[in-house]
Amino acid sequence: MGSIHCEHCTGHCCRYVALPLEKPQTARDFDDIRWYLMHQGMTIFVEEGDWYIQFATTCKNLNPDNLCRIYETRPRICREYKSGECDYAGGTYEYDHLFTHVDQIEGYAREYLKKQRQRKRPSRNGRPKRLSAQRRTG
Repeated sequence: MGSIHCEHCTGHCCRYVALPLEKPQTARDFDDIRWYLMHQGMTIFVEEGDWYIQFATTCKNLNPDNLCRIYETRPRICREYKSGECDYAGGTYEYDHLFTHVDQIEGYAREYLKKQRQRKRPSRNGRPKRLSAQRRTG
């Protein structure tokens, strides 16, 4: 590989837009994400605890040779993109979670919401559950 990654790249960073999402907390939040995933080219991912929606869409300024047509006047977000963040040079990308299909988010939501309900559920005697503490012997 040469010293300029872009000369060997397929322009991966120019083929999507990712925007932050609020972390889903409710069934309604997860249903909204389910709706997003029903659309072609949509992905939801979690990176370092932060949620994102990704749209698969190619920049209008990407040439067939995968170089930028407006490189000298490209937007600031492109200028600030560091080679260490490069999708081409970075190798395998690790997500906390990656959702590309409805069934994936439905399964995750079921488990997440179940855990949330269990945390809020009072004990059978009407008092909140206590955290279990180790018994002292002696």
